[in-house]
This record gives sequence, structure tokens and C-alpha cells, in this order.
Amino acid sequence: MKRATLEPDHLLPAHHLPPPWPGREVQLDGTMTYVRDTPATRPGAEPALYVHGLGGSSQNWTDLAGLLADRLDGQAIDLPGFGRSEPGRRYTIPAFADRVVRWIEHSGRGPVHLFGNSLGGAVTVHVAGLRPDLVRTLTLISPALPFLDPRRSLQGRMLPLLAVPRGERLAAWRLAQIAPEVMAQQVIEACVADATRVSEQRRQEVLEEILIRYEATHYAAAYVRTFRGIVSSFLRAYLPGPGSLWRIAAAVRAPTLVVGGLRDRLVDVRVAPQTARVIPDSRLLMLDGVGHVAQLEVPRLVARAVLGLLTETEFAGIRPDMAG
Repeated sequence: MKRATLEPDHLLPAHHLPPPWPGREVQLDGTMTYVRDTPATRPGAEPALYVHGLGGSSQNWTDLAGLLADRLDGQAIDLPGFGRSEPGRRYTIPAFADRVVRWIEHSGRGPVHLFGNSLGGAVTVHVAGLRPDLVRTLTLISPALPFLDPRRSLQGRMLPLLAVPRGERLAAWRLAQIAPEVMAQQVIEACVADATRVSEQRRQEVLEEILIRYEATHYAAAYVRTFRGIVSSFLRAYLPGPGSLWRIAAAVRAPTLVVGGLRDRLVDVRVAPQTARVIPDSRLLMLDGVGHVAQLEVPRLVARAVLGLLTETEFAGIRPDMAG
């Protein structure tokens, strides 16, 4: 593990607030997956894929993907049951990883520069560890790798829900009791350390995403079942066997950037440094005064670290066909 390198800010585009990148519906293995494209702004840009966290969507990557469009030809997907994608059959980390693998294979763009936030971090670690041929570099932002102290996460309050039969019905009822505007504010406060960094445009987009959740009858079940899958993966990580996310992380060979926020309220702040220690070729960036979604809260800082990773791997002579 080493310290992340930050490229100069002037290498990034001027400050801007792009609208959500255009999306499209793609049939994949009999279900619809929603994909947003952030086209590259110059020839020769390399493919990138962005994977969101629990309760998030492809829209979480709008700013970062735009800032990196000079170097990366981006796509961001909605995982099954989230955003605008249809529900899936299973909501486990391996199942989500299978969907990411299938999308990379279906799109024919691999190997890709792979990004994951929170749940998406665990999913992309799974992909990078088991399918190194599909990954050029890996960027993890507050990855939800295993920790066992529920006091370290606001999500710990949901644990009793997992013991309730048909807990998703209770979750759906609870969702219906909260006004969308209130829910949007709660989401922002949980995910970022400084809410003033979130523009009015982004707040309205969060609200629009929440309205979609209210209309999707499958959303509560997808959320609860995914949370159950995360907890299950955390418990398995400390038991013998090949399914441990920590063992899979140790098998990652792609050059990796790990970003953590020191005011993360959803993932134990000790997880990002631990992840960087476990992944062999890693560099770590811990951000003071930043929460769970650094790509939303301080996208330019994250983009500078990503450029540092890309420059370093190019300088080291790591070709796409050698990555992983």
C-alpha cells in the first residue's frame, strides 16, 4: 500500500454541473438493465464502468464520469432492482458481480477501468478478484467490505428488520410514511459530511430518484434483500472457505485506488485502509471532512486521484492486455 498521487486540478475540465448522462434500456439475460453513457471527449479514451452503492443508481457518477471523460469512455449501470433496472432473482454480492461481468462481456468493452462505491465496491472487488481479465484498474470509494460492529454504521439500525418475517413489507410501509422531500434530505445527510457541497441541481436529482423508488413496487424488497446479502457476506468473510471477500480482495491484481471519507457514517472508516492493505497493488486516499460518497461530495479531488492512478499505470508500462 502507498499513498495516492493527486494530479494537478488544472488537468480537469472547468467547474461545471452536467445533467445526468443519457441512459438506455438494455436486455441482458432476459431482464432490462439501465445504462448511462458518458462519452469520451477525445479519441483513444479507454473504457470505464461505474457501479453504485446500496440504494443508489448510475446517476451517482454524473460528476466524476464527466470530469474523467477526457481519459475514460464511461458507462454506469443500475444494478438489478435499483435505479431504472428491473428487479433481479437474487440480491447477493456474487449475483451483482455476475451482472457486472455479463455486462462487460455483453458490451465487448473489456477490460475496463472499474469503479465501485459502497456496495458497488464490494461487487467490483469480487469481479476484479475472480475475473482479472476484465479489469484494467480498480477504484474503490468507501467500499462496503466486511466489518462486524453495527455501531459503526447508520445501517446497523436496519439489522432487526432482517429478523422480521417479510421484513420488506415493513420497509415498504415505512417508506410510504416519509415524504419524498424528507427522504431526500435524509439520504443527503447520511451520505455526505457537508451538505452545502451538494448543489440544488443534485438535490433535485436525488428527489427524482426517490420518486422513482416510491413508484417501483419491487424497491423495498430489493433494498432489504440486498442488505441481507451484504450482512451475510460480512459474516462469511470471517469463516473458512473461498467465499470470503477479504480473501477475494487479496487476489486482486489490478492497480487499485482506495478512497475513504473520515466522516463516513455508513461504512466503518477503518475499512478503506484495511482494503488498501489487503489488495497488493494499492494506493490509499483518506479524505478529512468527507462522507460516504466522495465522488458526489468532492468529485474533483477524487478525479485527481484517479488521474494519478492512470498516469502511474501508464508510466509503469501496464498495457490493457497485461492488466489484472
